[in-house]
Amino acid sequence: MTAPTLETARLKLRPYSNHDIAELVPLIGAREVAATTLRIPHPYTEQDATEFFALLAENPNRIWLAIALRSDGNQIGGVGLTVDAKHQHAELGYWLGVPYWGKGYATEAAHEMLRYGFEDLQLHRIFASHFNNNPASGRILKKLGMRYEGCQREHLCKWDQFLDSELYGMLRQDWDAAK
Repeated sequence: MTAPTLETARLKLRPYSNHDIAELVPLIGAREVAATTLRIPHPYTEQDATEFFALLAENPNRIWLAIALRSDGNQIGGVGLTVDAKHQHAELGYWLGVPYWGKGYATEAAHEMLRYGFEDLQLHRIFASHFNNNPASGRILKKLGMRYEGCQREHLCKWDQFLDSELYGMLRQDWDAAK
């Protein structure tokens, strides 16, 4: 799968390039961002970004895009799907730089990734999870129309602390019914 470029009213979702590293590192490197995600280390370095871009290049089933503002092109975060073609499903993930929290950008970007997953990739199911100590992410998933599917108690370990993982999912039939 080739990473697409997608657009919404306010955002451009585009493939990452090495030119993004200088802008990416300070945004993703904030402790508050790393604290809300499983796979973002802290501190986050240019080497971490380089390794992430290499991982994307090696695995076409990992479709991660930079979120940029259409108005000025500034990068504000990332959004992606990790596709399992055999099961026709994908895991949705997203993050935003702290200055962009609370403005609806994550919901807008994630909604476009759901559209891409269901309509362009013809996936059957898309799921996402969040740490129980990040209720804002749960509100985003609910706004997207995803259904709460349960809590995996102390399922993940972040910074030597076991955290509950709240799971949400959506089927293509749910997406079609909501259109």
